[in-house]
Amino acid sequence: MDILLQEVGYSYAMNTPFEKRALHNVNIHIPSGSYTAIIGHTGSGKSTVLQHLNALLKPTEGSVVIGEQQVDAKTKGKHLRDIRRQVGIVFQFPEQQLFDETVLKDIMFGPLNYGVSEEEASRRAHELVEQLGLPADVLEKSPFDLSGGQMRRVAIAGVLAMEPDVLVLDEPTAGLDPKGRREIMDLFHQLHISKGLTTVLVTHSMEDAARYADQVAIMHQGKCVATGEPKDIFSNEEQLLDYRLEPPRTIRLQRKFEEKMGIKLDSISLTEEALAKNLALAFLEGREAE
Repeated sequence: MDILLQEVGYSYAMNTPFEKRALHNVNIHIPSGSYTAIIGHTGSGKSTVLQHLNALLKPTEGSVVIGEQQVDAKTKGKHLRDIRRQVGIVFQFPEQQLFDETVLKDIMFGPLNYGVSEEEASRRAHELVEQLGLPADVLEKSPFDLSGGQMRRVAIAGVLAMEPDVLVLDEPTAGLDPKGRREIMDLFHQLHISKGLTTVLVTHSMEDAARYADQVAIMHQGKCVATGEPKDIFSNEEQLLDYRLEPPRTIRLQRKFEEKMGIKLDSISLTEEALAKNLALAFLEGREAE
């Protein structure tokens, strides 16, 4: 499902003494089936853009086209129900949204609320628990008796049970240790591929944006100031510095190696695996030159 932000502007507390401009003429195209990362420093407008992707917020100016539906300042709430089923959002600390007495009921809540039969909602819950690597007996437990990692996976299952076409991830690894962050991000990437999702990652992590995304958009002072492939965005280090961002660690390590050795590697290293490969090739070429 395509999402297109067209000249989107947004102000909080419009027409009050507390009015605050958050977005200015934002244009972003999120192609169907793509994995798009939206990056930017705190206060850049990332989270405000996120809330426009399933019409939690409606633009003050401009419009957001989500699939075949257009949302602008005049769009009525009754027209937004389908959008909110099609675009699922995993917020920071999604486990805080758990509320029901069993995991099964919690996962089934969303589908049942949208008219899915109890049998189908239960089938989805059982399937998702298996896909997310949780034991089958977790379905009858209280979500509040689970570990933090299990609670997060249950909350994610609740979003996926709606079978969205678009999955929006708002800093989904917040509070997790490095191993847990990698596991969750790999899980989302597998779901992106296996379910053919359009995925949007809103993140402070340049490493996650570089590893998983095929398109990156930079937000700065409420504007989308650049979009492009990760290799192009992260190799432009002067531009990143202008927007108070740093390249991923792997690129910083690559630059230090190149400076120390007085050579230039053939390609940019967006991941640890790519850096290891590039370094190995450089050493091999050095030996052959000898």
